Amino acid sequence: MTDTVKIFDTTLRDGEQSPGCSMNLEEKLRVAAQLESLGVDIIEAGFAIASEGDFEAVSQVAKQCESATVASLARAATADIERAWAAVKHAKFPRIHTFIATSPLHMRVKLNKTPEEVLAAIEHSVSLAASLCPDVEWSAEDATRSDPDFLCRAVEVAIKSGARTINLPDTVGYATPETYGAMFRDVLNRVPNADQAIFSTHCHNDLGLAVANTLAAVMAGARQVESTINGIGERAGNAAIEEIVMALKVRHDVMPFRTNAVTTEITRASRLISGITGFQVQPNKAIVGANAFAHESGIHQDGMIKDASTYEIMTPESVGLNASNLVMGKHSGRAAFRQKLEELGFRLGDNEFQDAFVRFKALADAKKAVYDEDIIALVDDEVLRGHDVIQVKEVEVYCGSNGPQRAILTLEVDGKETTVTSKGNGPVDALFNAIRMIVPHDQSVLERYEVHAVTGGTDAQAEVSVLLSEDGRTVRGRGAHYDTMVASARAYVNALNKLMVKRGKSNLNEASAG
Repeated sequence: MTDTVKIFDTTLRDGEQSPGCSMNLEEKLRVAAQLESLGVDIIEAGFAIASEGDFEAVSQVAKQCESATVASLARAATADIERAWAAVKHAKFPRIHTFIATSPLHMRVKLNKTPEEVLAAIEHSVSLAASLCPDVEWSAEDATRSDPDFLCRAVEVAIKSGARTINLPDTVGYATPETYGAMFRDVLNRVPNADQAIFSTHCHNDLGLAVANTLAAVMAGARQVESTINGIGERAGNAAIEEIVMALKVRHDVMPFRTNAVTTEITRASRLISGITGFQVQPNKAIVGANAFAHESGIHQDGMIKDASTYEIMTPESVGLNASNLVMGKHSGRAAFRQKLEELGFRLGDNEFQDAFVRFKALADAKKAVYDEDIIALVDDEVLRGHDVIQVKEVEVYCGSNGPQRAILTLEVDGKETTVTSKGNGPVDALFNAIRMIVPHDQSVLERYEVHAVTGGTDAQAEVSVLLSEDGRTVRGRGAHYDTMVASARAYVNALNKLMVKRGKSNLNEASAG
């Protein structure tokens, strides 16, 4: 048994199932590129049969990736498996990941199948996948609530049918480290052909135990871990890649395993996912939170001055976190700006670079000091929003104690500009009313509106996040600008673009006014 633990990233599939989280094709390709820079071994690019958009995303990620295996999820159905193969077959290293539930509850309620019918479905689906693709993974959905004897039978059938990776997920976050580790030991000891497969974890965080359960399974023999950047995912999320990787690295003394992860890319990956999804990382989040390496206590500060190892078990640099440096100003030229972008991990095309440089100059004129975080927010906002069909062109807001407040807004929708004036109960309300006038969406509800400063000071850029819901769909939008109202308009419009995609509308003119 090898001491290398493979990292299986499912940010683009399970992570995108977080309420309000959706990514367009360009965003998914950018995430996939960063995941390869991070050194993940397998990228689960999506659920190919779910929609044409999912199929296209999986296909494009498969064609783009140079080093990572690219997987598509598929149910135990012929159409799913054939669609998954069609999506990943152009990858240098393709994988079909098929699954079926094995717990009594899921088999009875969800599948309406007997245990014998489930075993037959495993044999058929895995055999079909193996006939198409050289790399097949099989998952026992709700493994932690499955009957141990039946789970062993199911695993044996899956391996016999051609699966070379076996995933035993804690689908509902029910397990504890002791029970999860024991399940892996039991299956590895009892299944006669277990030595022919790599065993994998997939833990949800409903009880806050996803990372602990994952590490317990690794200690018990698992050699692949399924996880997401920042731990995003359904309900309470998944096990966080950054926490697993750094736990294995820092505590190598008690967990003598290694990964292929490039840990200095962790912070960049975290910021990218946060920027794309609009999910802000909580300040006290392990590894990547704003306070992860902050020390306020006098006793802690004194120890840090004398020797950083008194209170830091890893360095900020080891996860790619650099000090906030004053880097550039309004006199900085294109060459210096391009060099700074490369240092921060951005690789922009000529048009994207020019747009970002123009916005940087405007920011440098408006702010006294431009920090790395400012440039990251600026470029994330520029690159990630550049393909939106609805674009914010101009914003004017009139506000004060003697309302009503008023907003004048110009949006470009499918290449056509429209300007309206609207009133509201406050400047944000007036601004969002103006957006609704240009692009009507009366059934949508603004569930959340959040603002935070990128850096300190009264001239700090604002990052705004909004959550829109409509008919059971939820989307998050994000915008950044040194003017909070402009950032607000961009965030709302970004969410609206995502909502239009979820509705399946290809032509926004149908929903536009004027």
